[in-house]
Amino acid sequence: MARVTVEDCLDKVENRFELVLIASQRARKIGTGAALTVDRDNDKNTVVALREIAEETVSVDSLKEEMIQSYQRYLPQDQEDDIVDLMDGEKEWEEISKTSAAGIYASEEIGAPSSDEDDGDEIKGDPSLGDIVGI
Repeated sequence: MARVTVEDCLDKVENRFELVLIASQRARKIGTGAALTVDRDNDKNTVVALREIAEETVSVDSLKEEMIQSYQRYLPQDQEDDIVDLMDGEKEWEEISKTSAAGIYASEEIGAPSSDEDDGDEIKGDPSLGDIVGI
């Protein structure tokens, strides 16, 4: 193929913008040392990438998938990593929150606020965060 045009490639790719993204992805791969599927003929990487797409020597779907993966920031992990264990101290906080919600206080340090400590912002009978932490 002596000369490649955008129209030669639009048969294989849905639109011009997608063609630009896919061809640039392939050109980057060629620049990092990927094997060529067509003769170079003293062409630059972008022209070689367009020629490969036009001649269908590379899979457009695989290039599209590689492009999507290169832009992703979240990498899927194994199912085992999805299990979250409670950190040290979280079990105690869970117990404190359960007992304080029921109106029963777990220890003498964490008690109901007295009537003379009323700030006006707190609901009477419920401990504040300062009471729970011990401040």
